[in-house]
Amino acid sequence: MAEHNHNHHHDHTHGANKKALTISLILITSFMIVEVIGGVLTNSLALLSDAGHMLSDAISLAVALAAFKMGEKSADAAKTFGYRRFEILAAVFNGVTLIIIAVFITTEAVGRFVNPPEVASAGMLIIASIGLIINIIVAKILMSGDTHDNLNMKGALLHVLGDLLGSVAAIIAALSIMIFGWGFMDPLASVIVAVLIAVSGFRILRQSVNVLMEGVPEGIDVDTIINKINSIEGVEDAHHLHIWSITSGVNAMSVHAVVNGTLNVHETQKIVQHIENQMKHENIGHVTVQVECKHHSHEDELLCN
Repeated sequence: MAEHNHNHHHDHTHGANKKALTISLILITSFMIVEVIGGVLTNSLALLSDAGHMLSDAISLAVALAAFKMGEKSADAAKTFGYRRFEILAAVFNGVTLIIIAVFITTEAVGRFVNPPEVASAGMLIIASIGLIINIIVAKILMSGDTHDNLNMKGALLHVLGDLLGSVAAIIAALSIMIFGWGFMDPLASVIVAVLIAVSGFRILRQSVNVLMEGVPEGIDVDTIINKINSIEGVEDAHHLHIWSITSGVNAMSVHAVVNGTLNVHETQKIVQHIENQMKHENIGHVTVQVECKHHSHEDELLCN
Protein backbone atom coordinates (compact mmCIF):
# COMPACT_ATOMS: atom_id res chain seq x y z
CA MET A 1 0.00 0.00 0.00
CA ALA A 2 2.77 2.41 0.97
CA GLU A 3 4.50 1.59 -2.31
CA HIS A 4 1.36 2.50 -4.25
CA ASN A 5 1.12 5.91 -2.57
CA HIS A 6 4.76 6.59 -3.24
CA ASN A 7 4.30 5.97 -6.96
CA HIS A 8 1.18 8.08 -7.05
CA HIS A 9 3.09 10.97 -5.48
CA HIS A 10 5.90 10.45 -7.98
CA ASP A 11 3.49 10.69 -10.94
CA HIS A 12 2.02 13.83 -9.47
CA THR A 13 5.34 15.72 -9.21
CA HIS A 14 6.21 14.26 -12.60
CA GLY A 15 3.13 15.86 -14.17
CA ALA A 16 3.83 19.17 -12.43
CA ASN A 17 7.42 19.08 -13.67
CA LYS A 18 6.38 18.40 -17.25
CA LYS A 19 3.84 21.20 -17.24
CA ALA A 20 6.30 23.67 -15.71
CA LEU A 21 8.95 22.69 -18.26
CA THR A 22 6.61 22.96 -21.24
CA ILE A 23 5.39 26.46 -20.37
CA SER A 24 8.94 27.59 -19.58
CA LEU A 25 10.27 26.19 -22.85
CA ILE A 26 7.67 28.06 -24.90
CA LEU A 27 8.34 31.36 -23.09
CA ILE A 28 12.12 31.08 -23.28
CA THR A 29 12.25 30.00 -26.92
CA SER A 30 9.95 32.74 -28.15
CA PHE A 31 11.84 35.42 -26.25
CA MET A 32 15.20 34.06 -27.41
CA ILE A 33 14.13 34.74 -31.01
CA VAL A 34 13.14 38.29 -30.05
CA GLU A 35 16.53 38.77 -28.40
CA VAL A 36 18.49 37.53 -31.40
CA ILE A 37 16.63 39.91 -33.72
CA GLY A 38 17.01 42.71 -31.17
CA GLY A 39 20.71 41.99 -30.75
CA VAL A 40 21.30 42.19 -34.49
CA LEU A 41 19.23 45.37 -34.93
CA THR A 42 20.68 47.24 -31.94
CA ASN A 43 24.16 45.80 -32.64
CA SER A 44 24.49 44.68 -29.02
CA LEU A 45 26.72 41.72 -28.23
CA ALA A 46 25.36 41.65 -24.67
CA LEU A 47 21.88 40.93 -26.03
CA LEU A 48 23.21 38.32 -28.43
CA SER A 49 25.14 36.57 -25.68
CA ASP A 50 22.07 36.69 -23.45
CA ALA A 51 20.23 35.06 -26.36
CA GLY A 52 23.02 32.47 -26.48
CA HIS A 53 22.41 31.80 -22.83
CA MET A 54 18.69 31.55 -23.50
CA LEU A 55 19.43 29.05 -26.25
CA SER A 56 21.25 26.90 -23.72
CA ASP A 57 18.26 27.29 -21.37
CA ALA A 58 15.93 26.22 -24.13
CA ILE A 59 18.15 23.20 -24.82
CA SER A 60 18.28 22.23 -21.15
CA LEU A 61 14.50 22.61 -20.80
CA ALA A 62 13.91 20.56 -23.96
CA VAL A 63 16.36 17.95 -22.68
CA ALA A 64 14.60 17.76 -19.32
CA LEU A 65 11.28 17.34 -21.12
CA ALA A 66 12.66 14.71 -23.47
CA ALA A 67 14.20 12.90 -20.50
CA PHE A 68 10.81 12.73 -18.79
CA LYS A 69 9.30 11.44 -22.03
CA MET A 70 12.09 8.88 -22.57
CA GLY A 71 12.12 7.93 -18.88
CA GLU A 72 8.45 7.06 -19.20
CA LYS A 73 9.31 4.36 -21.71
CA SER A 74 9.44 1.58 -19.21
CA ALA A 75 12.21 -0.95 -18.87
CA ASP A 76 12.20 -3.77 -21.38
CA ALA A 77 14.26 -6.84 -22.15
CA ALA A 78 16.81 -4.77 -24.05
CA LYS A 79 17.14 -1.94 -21.50
CA THR A 80 16.56 -3.33 -18.03
CA PHE A 81 16.93 0.10 -16.42
CA GLY A 82 14.54 1.67 -18.92
CA TYR A 83 15.75 4.75 -20.76
CA ARG A 84 16.80 6.79 -17.79
CA ARG A 85 20.43 7.16 -18.83
CA PHE A 86 19.22 9.20 -21.79
CA GLU A 87 19.01 12.34 -19.69
CA ILE A 88 22.66 11.96 -18.74
CA LEU A 89 23.74 11.69 -22.38
CA ALA A 90 21.61 14.76 -23.07
CA ALA A 91 23.26 16.58 -20.16
CA VAL A 92 26.72 15.88 -21.60
CA PHE A 93 25.60 17.37 -24.91
CA ASN A 94 24.15 20.33 -23.05
CA GLY A 95 27.38 20.97 -21.11
CA VAL A 96 29.50 20.84 -24.26
CA THR A 97 27.14 23.22 -26.12
CA LEU A 98 27.38 25.73 -23.28
CA ILE A 99 31.16 25.75 -23.31
CA ILE A 100 31.25 26.25 -27.11
CA ILE A 101 28.79 29.18 -26.87
CA ALA A 102 30.93 30.76 -24.13
CA VAL A 103 34.07 30.54 -26.27
CA PHE A 104 32.32 32.16 -29.26
CA ILE A 105 31.03 35.06 -27.18
CA THR A 106 34.44 35.69 -25.62
CA THR A 107 36.28 35.79 -28.95
CA GLU A 108 33.70 38.19 -30.39
CA ALA A 109 33.93 40.38 -27.28
CA VAL A 110 37.72 40.69 -27.57
CA GLY A 111 37.29 42.28 -31.01
CA ARG A 112 34.74 44.68 -29.57
CA PHE A 113 36.98 45.83 -26.72
CA VAL A 114 39.59 46.85 -29.31
CA ASN A 115 37.13 48.94 -31.27
CA PRO A 116 33.65 49.25 -29.72
CA PRO A 117 30.94 49.66 -32.39
CA GLU A 118 27.90 51.91 -32.00
CA VAL A 119 25.12 50.31 -29.99
CA ALA A 120 21.48 51.42 -30.05
CA SER A 121 21.30 51.50 -26.26
CA ALA A 122 17.63 52.50 -25.84
CA GLY A 123 16.39 49.47 -27.80
CA MET A 124 18.91 47.33 -25.96
CA LEU A 125 17.54 48.53 -22.60
CA ILE A 126 13.94 47.75 -23.53
CA ILE A 127 14.68 44.24 -24.79
CA ALA A 128 16.95 43.39 -21.84
CA SER A 129 14.25 44.54 -19.40
CA ILE A 130 11.60 42.35 -21.02
CA GLY A 131 14.13 39.50 -20.87
CA LEU A 132 14.55 40.03 -17.15
CA ILE A 133 10.78 39.91 -16.56
CA ILE A 134 10.42 36.71 -18.62
CA ASN A 135 13.25 35.02 -16.73
CA ILE A 136 11.67 35.92 -13.40
CA ILE A 137 8.34 34.43 -14.57
CA VAL A 138 10.05 31.23 -15.77
CA ALA A 139 12.06 30.87 -12.55
CA LYS A 140 8.79 31.15 -10.59
CA ILE A 141 7.13 28.51 -12.77
CA LEU A 142 10.07 26.11 -12.44
CA MET A 143 10.20 26.52 -8.68
CA SER A 144 6.67 25.14 -8.57
CA GLY A 145 8.14 21.84 -9.85
CA ASP A 146 10.47 19.48 -7.99
CA THR A 147 13.79 21.32 -8.25
CA HIS A 148 15.13 19.70 -5.10
CA ASP A 149 15.72 16.09 -6.17
CA ASN A 150 15.75 16.10 -9.94
CA LEU A 151 19.06 17.01 -11.60
CA ASN A 152 17.31 18.11 -14.77
CA MET A 153 14.81 20.36 -13.02
CA LYS A 154 17.60 21.75 -10.86
CA GLY A 155 19.74 22.29 -13.96
CA ALA A 156 16.93 24.08 -15.75
CA LEU A 157 16.38 26.38 -12.77
CA LEU A 158 20.09 27.17 -12.44
CA HIS A 159 20.21 28.02 -16.14
CA VAL A 160 17.31 30.40 -15.82
CA LEU A 161 18.83 32.08 -12.75
CA GLY A 162 22.10 32.52 -14.65
CA ASP A 163 20.09 33.97 -17.50
CA LEU A 164 18.47 36.39 -15.10
CA LEU A 165 21.95 37.69 -14.24
CA GLY A 166 22.67 37.96 -17.97
CA SER A 167 19.65 40.21 -18.45
CA VAL A 168 20.73 42.33 -15.47
CA ALA A 169 24.22 42.69 -17.01
CA ALA A 170 22.70 43.79 -20.32
CA ILE A 171 20.47 46.33 -18.55
CA ILE A 172 23.44 47.81 -16.65
CA ALA A 173 25.47 47.93 -19.87
CA ALA A 174 22.65 49.71 -21.74
CA LEU A 175 22.26 52.26 -18.97
CA SER A 176 25.97 53.02 -18.77
CA ILE A 177 26.13 53.49 -22.55
CA MET A 178 23.15 55.86 -22.38
CA ILE A 179 24.39 57.83 -19.38
CA PHE A 180 28.20 57.78 -19.64
CA GLY A 181 28.68 56.75 -23.25
CA TRP A 182 30.78 53.77 -22.13
CA GLY A 183 30.85 51.65 -25.29
CA PHE A 184 33.07 49.02 -23.64
CA MET A 185 30.26 48.05 -21.25
CA ASP A 186 28.55 46.03 -23.98
CA PRO A 187 31.43 43.59 -24.58
CA LEU A 188 32.15 43.58 -20.83
CA ALA A 189 28.59 42.49 -20.06
CA SER A 190 28.82 39.76 -22.68
CA VAL A 191 32.08 38.40 -21.21
CA ILE A 192 30.41 38.24 -17.78
CA VAL A 193 27.54 36.26 -19.33
CA ALA A 194 30.05 34.01 -21.15
CA VAL A 195 31.72 33.18 -17.83
CA LEU A 196 28.33 32.32 -16.31
CA ILE A 197 27.57 30.08 -19.27
CA ALA A 198 30.95 28.33 -19.12
CA VAL A 199 30.70 27.69 -15.38
CA SER A 200 27.29 26.04 -15.66
CA GLY A 201 28.55 24.07 -18.67
CA PHE A 202 31.51 22.68 -16.72
CA ARG A 203 29.35 21.86 -13.74
CA ILE A 204 26.81 19.92 -15.80
CA LEU A 205 29.63 18.15 -17.61
CA ARG A 206 31.35 17.14 -14.38
CA GLN A 207 28.18 15.71 -12.87
CA SER A 208 27.12 13.86 -16.00
CA VAL A 209 30.56 12.41 -16.68
CA ASN A 210 30.64 11.16 -13.08
CA VAL A 211 27.41 9.28 -13.75
CA LEU A 212 28.75 7.85 -17.03
CA MET A 213 31.97 6.76 -15.29
CA GLU A 214 29.81 4.90 -12.74
CA GLY A 215 31.31 7.18 -10.08
CA VAL A 216 29.95 7.35 -6.55
CA PRO A 217 27.02 9.80 -6.63
CA GLU A 218 27.63 13.23 -5.08
CA GLY A 219 26.52 13.36 -1.47
CA ILE A 220 27.16 9.68 -0.76
CA ASP A 221 30.16 8.68 1.34
CA VAL A 222 31.56 5.16 0.87
CA ASP A 223 33.03 4.96 4.39
CA THR A 224 29.69 5.86 5.96
CA ILE A 225 27.94 3.18 3.90
CA ILE A 226 30.48 0.47 4.80
CA ASN A 227 30.27 1.34 8.51
CA LYS A 228 26.49 1.21 8.35
CA ILE A 229 26.52 -2.22 6.71
CA ASN A 230 29.16 -3.62 9.07
CA SER A 231 27.28 -2.38 12.12
CA ILE A 232 24.15 -4.32 11.12
CA GLU A 233 23.62 -7.27 13.45
CA GLY A 234 24.58 -10.54 11.78
CA VAL A 235 26.95 -9.01 9.21
CA GLU A 236 30.52 -10.12 9.93
CA ASP A 237 32.19 -8.37 7.01
CA ALA A 238 31.30 -6.48 3.84
CA HIS A 239 33.37 -6.26 0.68
CA HIS A 240 33.18 -5.82 -3.09
CA LEU A 241 31.13 -2.67 -2.69
CA HIS A 242 29.98 -0.74 -5.73
CA ILE A 243 27.86 2.41 -5.62
CA TRP A 244 26.80 4.21 -8.77
CA SER A 245 23.85 6.08 -10.24
CA ILE A 246 21.68 5.07 -13.13
CA THR A 247 20.59 8.64 -13.67
CA SER A 248 20.41 11.69 -11.42
CA GLY A 249 18.70 10.80 -8.16
CA VAL A 250 18.45 7.06 -8.94
CA ASN A 251 21.27 5.33 -7.07
CA ALA A 252 22.27 1.69 -7.03
CA MET A 253 24.59 -0.43 -4.94
CA SER A 254 25.91 -3.98 -4.85
CA VAL A 255 27.84 -5.55 -1.99
CA HIS A 256 28.97 -8.95 -0.70
CA ALA A 257 28.00 -9.52 2.92
CA VAL A 258 29.67 -12.25 4.96
CA VAL A 259 27.30 -13.76 7.53
CA ASN A 260 27.48 -16.64 10.00
CA GLY A 261 27.40 -19.89 8.01
CA THR A 262 24.88 -21.50 10.35
CA LEU A 263 22.08 -19.06 9.56
CA ASN A 264 19.17 -20.37 7.51
CA VAL A 265 17.69 -18.61 4.48
CA HIS A 266 14.97 -16.83 6.49
CA GLU A 267 17.51 -15.37 8.91
CA THR A 268 19.83 -14.17 6.13
CA GLN A 269 16.81 -12.69 4.35
CA LYS A 270 16.15 -10.55 7.47
CA ILE A 271 19.74 -9.28 7.32
CA VAL A 272 19.41 -8.45 3.62
CA GLN A 273 16.19 -6.55 4.27
CA HIS A 274 17.87 -4.68 7.08
CA ILE A 275 20.68 -3.63 4.73
CA GLU A 276 18.14 -2.52 2.13
CA ASN A 277 16.25 -0.42 4.69
CA GLN A 278 19.43 1.23 5.95
CA MET A 279 20.42 2.07 2.34
CA LYS A 280 17.03 3.63 1.62
CA HIS A 281 17.91 6.25 4.26
CA GLU A 282 21.14 6.90 2.39
CA ASN A 283 19.16 7.53 -0.80
CA ILE A 284 20.16 4.25 -2.47
CA GLY A 285 17.08 2.58 -3.94
CA HIS A 286 18.50 -0.34 -5.93
CA VAL A 287 20.38 -2.64 -3.57
CA THR A 288 21.81 -6.04 -4.47
CA VAL A 289 23.36 -8.07 -1.64
CA GLN A 290 25.33 -11.25 -2.22
CA VAL A 291 25.37 -13.27 0.99
CA GLU A 292 28.41 -15.43 1.79
CA CYS A 293 29.86 -17.40 4.68
CA LYS A 294 33.52 -17.15 5.75
CA HIS A 295 34.68 -19.74 3.24
CA HIS A 296 34.03 -17.63 0.17
CA SER A 297 36.43 -18.08 -2.71
CA HIS A 298 37.79 -14.54 -3.11
CA GLU A 299 40.03 -12.13 -1.21
CA ASP A 300 38.60 -9.77 1.35
CA GLU A 301 39.31 -6.67 -0.70
CA LEU A 302 36.77 -3.95 -0.01
CA LEU A 303 36.77 -2.82 -3.63
CA CYS A 304 37.25 -5.13 -6.60
CA ASN A 305 40.64 -5.15 -8.26
